[in-house]
Amino acid sequence: MRTTLILSTMLIGFGLAAAAQEVNVVSWGGAYEWSQVEAYNKPFTEKTGIKVNMIAADNPATPLKAQVEANNLTGDVFDIEVSDAIRLCDEGALVEIDPADLPPAPDGTPAIEDFIDGALQDCAVANIFWGTVIAYDTTKFEGEAPSTAADFFDLERFPGQRGLPKTPKRTLYLALIADGVPADEIYDRLGSEEGVNQAFDKLDTIKDSVVWWEAGAQPVQLLADGEVTMATGYNGRFFDAMVAEDKPFGIIWDGQYMDLDMFVIPKDSPNPEAAMEYLKFATSTEQLAEQAKYIAYGPARKSSAGLVGLYQDGETEMGPHMPTNPEYLETAVMDDPEFWADHDAELTERFNSWLAGS
Repeated sequence: MRTTLILSTMLIGFGLAAAAQEVNVVSWGGAYEWSQVEAYNKPFTEKTGIKVNMIAADNPATPLKAQVEANNLTGDVFDIEVSDAIRLCDEGALVEIDPADLPPAPDGTPAIEDFIDGALQDCAVANIFWGTVIAYDTTKFEGEAPSTAADFFDLERFPGQRGLPKTPKRTLYLALIADGVPADEIYDRLGSEEGVNQAFDKLDTIKDSVVWWEAGAQPVQLLADGEVTMATGYNGRFFDAMVAEDKPFGIIWDGQYMDLDMFVIPKDSPNPEAAMEYLKFATSTEQLAEQAKYIAYGPARKSSAGLVGLYQDGETEMGPHMPTNPEYLETAVMDDPEFWADHDAELTERFNSWLAGS
């Protein structure tokens, strides 16, 4: 009996240990998730033996908030935007991360000096810079092709439906850029009643021609199906459609909206040790550069830049497709989480009222 009990206890302990050798990562799906699987997950499992379960969400911050509120955490690592990472950290929902615990650059430069400004937060570590850009169907425009944010709003010269996200963050700024407001003055304008009115007045000029999207895969599909002639969306999604699927799309970098994606670990996650090991591995210099072989998002580490080369096809240079290309930064608008923390609620309410026609 005693031998059986000991054996049973050992087997149970072994089973628990085996079950613990996994990590649940919640990301955005599509081409972006695939790039993470190839660059992070497969080599991580090969190195550590820890299984990675990938879970897709339209916005991973949504299930994260729901799990935190329900006190029922099933995810270990979540890939979320900066504003959500800061807010959830302030609310005490996330594990704080010491930059000294992150791997240094290959030359020994500490992580805190190697990550690009803004890429390290108290409870979050960035993996990529990405941009919301304008894409257009090259088969729909004979002769002159659109090339600026203003062209997106010019229905006479460039007719057709437009695809826009159903959110104020990535629509109001674009309207102001198209109306001639310099990129470095966008938040000052949006912080004023006059600037907000200006943005909505500009949106009014195309409102009847807009198809609104809510998930990252939708603008690509809208263009591919011919439902719109131009759409804003994530640059990596458009790149994948153009290069991997040979879609006839062109990209307009003027007025791109730049943001970071960040890894966070919620408190009381099921597999906290494995989660931290995954985060450290995935945000190392080599793995961030490796991801750029699969999708056109800029690595969050300075030391990764020199390692970025060709796409997985062995032919396409990734530099011209990166949102961090210096040529594209002149008119880029960087996300300002502090601005949105102060203004998101009021602008969302105004935006929803505008959508409803009131």
